[in-house]
Amino acid sequence: MDKKSRAIYTMGKQQNRRSDCPINFALQTFGDTWSLLIIRDLMFFGKTSYGDFLSSEEHISTNILATRLFHLEDFGIVEKMPHKTDKRKDTYSLTQKGIDLLPALLEIIIWSAKYDPQTAAPKEFVAEAKTNREQLIKQIKTALKQKKVLYQPL
Repeated sequence: MDKKSRAIYTMGKQQNRRSDCPINFALQTFGDTWSLLIIRDLMFFGKTSYGDFLSSEEHISTNILATRLFHLEDFGIVEKMPHKTDKRKDTYSLTQKGIDLLPALLEIIIWSAKYDPQTAAPKEFVAEAKTNREQLIKQIKTALKQKKVLYQPL
């Protein structure tokens, strides 16, 4: 494959893909620490604003948050919309492409719960993800469409 066809565009700049490996594509799209945490906050905790993300326990810095949100928007994982009542603010939500990451995030949660004795994931949630995965996915997707928060951060 020639270099031009391997190019990806992010943040308005052309970047070369390292390879056509699907894992590489995923890592270049959302594989850094902060992007997955932003996706987690949108998907599970109902966070939608810049301030919401800043209040997460991982304490992302403002410059990294701005860069990651722009990157996720550029890749079509999140969309930014003006706040309904305060036009100075924006809100963020997952696109369908972002929502489609739900099964992958559930697998990461299950894996982490297995190998991290200090995991914050509630045992009931992990058990549900293991035994009733499809129903849980359906429940979370419905909540996302209805803009309902199912879980509170610990």
